[in-house]
Amino acid sequence: MFKIYEKYIIKKFFKNFLNISLVFFSLAIILNIFEEISFFKDMKSNPILPYFLTILNAPITLFEIFPFIFLISSQFFFYEIFKNDELALLKNSGLSNFKVIRTLFLSTFVIGVLIIVIFYNLSSKLKFLYTDIKNNYTNDNKYLAVVNDSGLWLKDETESSILIIKSKNIDQNFLLNVLINEFDFNFKLKKTIQAERANINSKTWILYDPIVTEKNISSKTLNELKFKTNFDDAKIRNLFSNFSTLHLLELFNLKKDYEKLGYSSDEIKIHILKLFLSPYFFALMTLLSSIIMINISKNKSIFFNVIIGIFTSVMIYYFNFIFFSLGNTGKIPPTVSVFLPSLFLTIISIIGLIRINEK
Repeated sequence: MFKIYEKYIIKKFFKNFLNISLVFFSLAIILNIFEEISFFKDMKSNPILPYFLTILNAPITLFEIFPFIFLISSQFFFYEIFKNDELALLKNSGLSNFKVIRTLFLSTFVIGVLIIVIFYNLSSKLKFLYTDIKNNYTNDNKYLAVVNDSGLWLKDETESSILIIKSKNIDQNFLLNVLINEFDFNFKLKKTIQAERANINSKTWILYDPIVTEKNISSKTLNELKFKTNFDDAKIRNLFSNFSTLHLLELFNLKKDYEKLGYSSDEIKIHILKLFLSPYFFALMTLLSSIIMINISKNKSIFFNVIIGIFTSVMIYYFNFIFFSLGNTGKIPPTVSVFLPSLFLTIISIIGLIRINEK
């Protein structure tokens, strides 16, 4: 059973967490609503649609800033107990700084687990619905890409044709064992092109040793064939980069499909590792914030504390961003890119905890 002081600390911290989350959720809605209204201003659509899409997109935006919400929530928690001189009262009752921080750390970790298991999976579904609806109002709806057990499938649309493209494997900028079916807009087959490989470095593909079948007649007269599409290697990668629309099980399935295809799964690995590490990272941000608050002067204004929180959040964000970018580009292993920043912050936090009870 929780002790009385633990219940009080958890209740007070959770109240601050909910209030700060509500503030950031409102900011996410306000900032995003203008973008959605601007997007739909020249389109014939339901006037409610921009507001509906904003609500769908806001939860995943909130999830991405949860580390900094926990950091600022801890600051407000300590600001309040300093202001009301409650920490001194807790100490007089035999409670140390370390026990307060331990309670906050464990509470944040539990909240973090619930966020990943429930909130993230729900948010990813809403994000998928958001993307699916919005794609109906963009040109990107003509261009689709799917990875499954049979390989990579692309749907493309040019001025005169609809293309269904299949490839068994990817090797750097090359598609291997390529099959291109070209249809007219009534979906009547115009011709089929088979090639052992295709260079997709630009949107004008180079097909090597192509076999062109048209009107049931196959011909193999060219060593190379240039073929215009709306896809290149960069665009294909971008179509698969929005992992926030996938829940955990879908991420693991996509990772398997990537590996079967020969496509680099480093970005998915990093995303999955970040999700599993998130509860600890949330708790680590609470720990770091607590150490900072206990070590600074207790008579500082709330404005000063907020500035410290924002500055710390920005520094940690860019520190993580650098390592994640190195992992996504293959400069360092995915595991290192995710765990090294947290390890570094853990060491800093441990150093800060050494003499925390003397404060």
